Amino acid sequence: MTAPALPYKRPVPGTGPVMFLVHGMLSSHRHWVPNIDALSRYVQPVVFDLWGHGDAPAPLDDAPYQVDALLEQFERVRIAIGAERVLLCGQSFGASLTLRYSIEHPERVIAQVFTNSVSALSPPDRFGSAAERTARAAAIEARGHEVLREMPIHPRRARRLSPQVKAELVEAAEQVDPRAIARLISITGPQLSSRDDLGRIACPTLLVNGVHEKAFQPLRDDAVRGIPGCQVADIDAGHAVNLENPDAFNAAVVAFLQSLPEIAGR
Repeated sequence: MTAPALPYKRPVPGTGPVMFLVHGMLSSHRHWVPNIDALSRYVQPVVFDLWGHGDAPAPLDDAPYQVDALLEQFERVRIAIGAERVLLCGQSFGASLTLRYSIEHPERVIAQVFTNSVSALSPPDRFGSAAERTARAAAIEARGHEVLREMPIHPRRARRLSPQVKAELVEAAEQVDPRAIARLISITGPQLSSRDDLGRIACPTLLVNGVHEKAFQPLRDDAVRGIPGCQVADIDAGHAVNLENPDAFNAAVVAFLQSLPEIAGR
């Protein structure tokens, strides 16, 4: 049987180094639509769909949901497109994966951007014990989208998105496969914390922080203390920073990219 592969797209040609962009839970590769044009003047964007999201399959065995297996998917794509080193940009759940990639493959990362990610910066038990996660996953398997709509992260609860963006996110959330969400919560979730390994991050790092997500602000400060040389752009936005205030997000990321020798020297 052929191993499943995370789908990826190169939405525009772009110029400069490759940048991997990885969305969060209940979204898809379309999460980055408001940012692609601005970023593509400096990078070659590559957008992913996580298991069960967008165009990605929802494997029913556990192995593909291990964090190491997901990092190998990014490595597979890096090799396939011929990029010796890449830039990273992760949002929420996706930021947990991109941060971990930067820790495990420092020689492959030029620099990285990430947004509010409680799962990346909290202790592993922040979202409950193994038994609680298993029970939550079982409920999702049994009741599907009914349970997903009750989750605090469901985009129908978003308050700072434009009506059009909110409608598109709700549509994307309605298309996810609950079986994949259950496995991402119960298998991937407990492995996402990089809290104890932040000091191992060796590349230039920018956190674009949505200041209105109050629960994340103590973790913002932990990132500054823990990640060597971590830069922060505090943005008038909540959790979905790049969608709630795309102009400010784009400006902060572009300024960061322009500071990198790999881009400034072109």
